[in-house]
Amino acid sequence: MSKPILYLGDTSLASAASYLAGVLSHAGWEFDYLPSDTNLKAEDIADTRRLIIFSDYPAERVDVSLQNKIVEQVRQGTALLMIGGWESFQGSGGNWAGTAIGNLLPVVISEKDDRKNCDQPVFIRCSSRHPVTNGLPWNERPPLIGGYNQVKAKPEGTVLLEAERYRASFRNGEAACELVRAGSDPLLVVDDSQPGRIAALMTDLAPHWVGPLVDWGEKRVTSRCEAAEEIEVGDLYIKLIQQLIEWVGQLNR
Repeated sequence: MSKPILYLGDTSLASAASYLAGVLSHAGWEFDYLPSDTNLKAEDIADTRRLIIFSDYPAERVDVSLQNKIVEQVRQGTALLMIGGWESFQGSGGNWAGTAIGNLLPVVISEKDDRKNCDQPVFIRCSSRHPVTNGLPWNERPPLIGGYNQVKAKPEGTVLLEAERYRASFRNGEAACELVRAGSDPLLVVDDSQPGRIAALMTDLAPHWVGPLVDWGEKRVTSRCEAAEEIEVGDLYIKLIQQLIEWVGQLNR
C-alpha cells in the first residue's frame, strides 16, 4: 500500500535526500521515495497521495501523461510541493518551465537558467504571517541561504518568504561590516485555491544552497530514516520544514 507522501529527487537517500527524509521521519510521517535517476511510473501515483514532493528531480523523469494525472490529482485534493535546486524549476536540467506541473505552481518559471548562486549574504525575510511561518524568530534571528531559483510570484500566490540579497564590505579596514541591500526575490509562495494545496520553495533544503539555514536555531537535532545517513541540524530548520509540510499536506504530527 502506498504511503501518504511521495518524495522524489535530491539524488539519493544516501546523500542529499537524507536531510528532508530525516525531517519527515522526525515528524513521524511515512513516505515512499524515488531517487533523481529513476523515472516516475504510473503505479507510483496509482493510489491517491496526500502530498507529492519534487526536489532536484528533472521534468524529463515524469512523462507528460503522468504530469497531467498529477495535475488532476491536485485538483481533487492531493498537495504539491516543489523545493529548489539545480534540477528544480528551470535550474540546470530541471526544465520545468512550460510543463503541466510547472504551470500549476504559484510561480512563473523562467525559460532560462534560473539559478542564483550567492557569494554575498542572502537573508530570509518573512513577508506574511501564516501557519508555515508562525512561531519563528524571523526578525531577531533571520537565517541565511547560499542560493535559490529566481522566479516571479503569480497573482494567485501568497508570498510568505523572500530572499533578501545584500552586498557586504568592511568599512575602511574596520571590523564593522556594512550591508547594502541589493534586491529581493520570492522564496516561498503558496496557493490554497485548489482542493490540493500547492507550495513552491525556491531554495534547497540540503547543501550547498541551504547554507546556514540548515543550522538555524540554538539546539541541535539528530534524525535518521531507514537507508539514509543521519542528519544533525538546527531545531528551527526542523520546525520551519515541518510546518511547511504540515500545512501544504494538511498532515498531523
